[in-house]
Amino acid sequence: MTGEPTPAATVVALVPAHNEEGSLPSALAALRKQTRRPDHIIVIADNCTDRTVEVARAQHVEVYETVGNRDKKAGALNQVLDLLLPSLRDDDVVLVQDADSYLDPGFITAGLRAYAGNVGGVGGVFRGRIDSETPWGRLVEWFQANEYARYELDIRRQRGKVLVLTGTATLLRVGVLREVIRARQDGRLPGEPRVYDTRVLTEDNELSFALLRLGYRLRSPAGCTLTTETMQSWRTLANQRLRWKRGALENLLDYGWSRTTRSYWGRQALGAVGVLITLAYLVSLVWGVVNGLQFHGFWLGVTVLFMLERVVTVRRRGKLAMAVAATLFVEMIYDMFLQGVQATAYLHAATGRERRW
Repeated sequence: MTGEPTPAATVVALVPAHNEEGSLPSALAALRKQTRRPDHIIVIADNCTDRTVEVARAQHVEVYETVGNRDKKAGALNQVLDLLLPSLRDDDVVLVQDADSYLDPGFITAGLRAYAGNVGGVGGVFRGRIDSETPWGRLVEWFQANEYARYELDIRRQRGKVLVLTGTATLLRVGVLREVIRARQDGRLPGEPRVYDTRVLTEDNELSFALLRLGYRLRSPAGCTLTTETMQSWRTLANQRLRWKRGALENLLDYGWSRTTRSYWGRQALGAVGVLITLAYLVSLVWGVVNGLQFHGFWLGVTVLFMLERVVTVRRRGKLAMAVAATLFVEMIYDMFLQGVQATAYLHAATGRERRW
């Protein structure tokens, strides 16, 4: 299926929410401020124990409460898509966004415009939102926000070409979703014959693989911008990234080596090399401390260049972000933390440790 959605195409926004009473009003307000507003908004309340349902109904949107769902976000979305897809046309569009994502006003307009040729999905370019009220929590969030700013810069350099559709917000054509279901049914794709594979830790990453295997391209155009939640503690950040890293690795094992996955395998290899380099750096640093550090002009120059790169790549976030980036060795602690999480993900996957969402 090729071509962009027609002007008459219906846009349905699905907002899966588990205990999101705090962020949901702002997420829905951002949807209503779109230059091309969605025709229908459905909040999917999944096993909520707070006031998410009441808050959503007060915003005058449709609310669907999941029934017996044990498969987190993927299972919640599948329940609604099973009911929704038969009533939509192939050129209609489904927007799937997290309840803690706030879309910028031009998101849907830019996303619909990006559909051309064999584009199968259009994802968002996200910035990190600083919400914590504690200094330590704000520091963790600043690290993530700087990381996301560098990711945004990479996407801009690639002119919107991406390897993965983000779970924060993605536009998907109905005809493409139907093809995914058919491909799962006839064995071309893994998983049961539904849109999202509920066996995996990272359903959005797996769906990206599925679209690529079916011959589609993925895009995140400059106009599809939004802000998203950042983790406010090292523990929650570690849990989030451990799920992402292990999920991505297991998605790769499901899809194997092919023309569409070799770039991902390359990234995993680079990640593994990064873990080894970080370990070697720490060992050499300890060795230097024990035996007496000697500074070399060449390495000092390299360090200065690296620090400048860190500062320049976050300049869009302002002077405070640049100041955080300039503290090279402080940011290095964050990088080492992420490397440690990645190494842990490899270990858990290799030893078959129980997966946790």
